[in-house]
Amino acid sequence: MNTFDNLKSQNPSLEIYSVHDRAFESYGRVIDGISADGFISAALEIPMPEDGSAYVPSVPAFEALSDAEKIKDQIFGTLPTQIGYCYGKNSMMNATEWHASSEVNIVLSDLVLLLSHVWQIKNGEIGSSCFKAFFVPKGTVIEVFSTSLHFCPCEVSDEGFGCVVALPEGTNFPLSSTSEDGLLFRRNKWLLAHVENVPLIEKGAKGGIFGENIKIKY
Repeated sequence: MNTFDNLKSQNPSLEIYSVHDRAFESYGRVIDGISADGFISAALEIPMPEDGSAYVPSVPAFEALSDAEKIKDQIFGTLPTQIGYCYGKNSMMNATEWHASSEVNIVLSDLVLLLSHVWQIKNGEIGSSCFKAFFVPKGTVIEVFSTSLHFCPCEVSDEGFGCVVALPEGTNFPLSSTSEDGLLFRRNKWLLAHVENVPLIEKGAKGGIFGENIKIKY
């Protein structure tokens, strides 16, 4: 049984789609012409976290690759671009975020993304039932639209997950001043935590996702 079919059998109450399905069209698109190979090789030099997941906004080894220029030019219209890394261990929804820009994901291991749309947030709240699960195979390069809610990928094996993340420069860095927008958590990063995610709420995130805190089983 392949990974995709195994995920569907292990999560019978959750419909899991592929990013190659039409269901993905309103959330993002698969990008052709940008190779994951160089990023996969460079990531081998980065040790996995001992526990949990980690996010590094900018990795010089990624940004020096020729395909990094393609991302800057073709996706971000030559704007200064940072290319970082989200990797480690995670199986839960826990939260969701969005940006005022697209995000490029270069997938270095099979993984699952939990996605919804910003317009499904009502008065700062959203139900977890509004999210869809998408399987993304290793080596796939996708654009996640600015209107798509997303967060830390979910692993599909005991080896954890790895996902390169490209965004406009400065995204996800601390705010330089206080914002009146209660959902703006970092620069160009709006965030809602699942109400069960007490540690993130204690860091200042608004608890606004209700319902099951979705867990991907494998």
